[in-house]
Amino acid sequence: MSVRSRTHSRKILLTAVALTGGLTLAAVTPALAGTGASHTTRAAAVSSAQGDPRNVTQHVADFYGAYIDAVWATDDRSAGPAADALRRFYLSAAAQKKVAAFEKKEHADGILFAQSVPVKWNVAYTGSGAGHATSRVTLTWSDGKHPQVTRIDVQSDLRTLKITDLKPVR
Repeated sequence: MSVRSRTHSRKILLTAVALTGGLTLAAVTPALAGTGASHTTRAAAVSSAQGDPRNVTQHVADFYGAYIDAVWATDDRSAGPAADALRRFYLSAAAQKKVAAFEKKEHADGILFAQSVPVKWNVAYTGSGAGHATSRVTLTWSDGKHPQVTRIDVQSDLRTLKITDLKPVR
């Protein structure tokens, strides 16, 4: 093997070692990150997300995820306008009016049906008919052994995917 060939092989080996080390560090760092309960970032050791813009339940999940992120970020001046834009994009005009009426009467967020922001959320398909689908949104308000949970039934138009109605489950 020539000197040039050995030098090239060493460069490839060193590059591979450096790349492997960097990837390992990138994979381990989230697992070592802090897990504070307040407005701190929580990193998951293993996290995966996927979506389908044609799926009505995914559309509701996308809305609630982005909306909660926006209202959670109280120290970001763009959060309020972002939450408003999300409402305009995801909700039908009639649903926007209903939410606004609820907020005026109850002095609470008409998307979350609360005055605070949940720490977790989950969305599940519960059925469809007459051109609409219903998703059940479960909001978790605290961590711990016995967290407080509320549920909202969200109705969406199957053609436009717009949210047409929101009702807290009693």
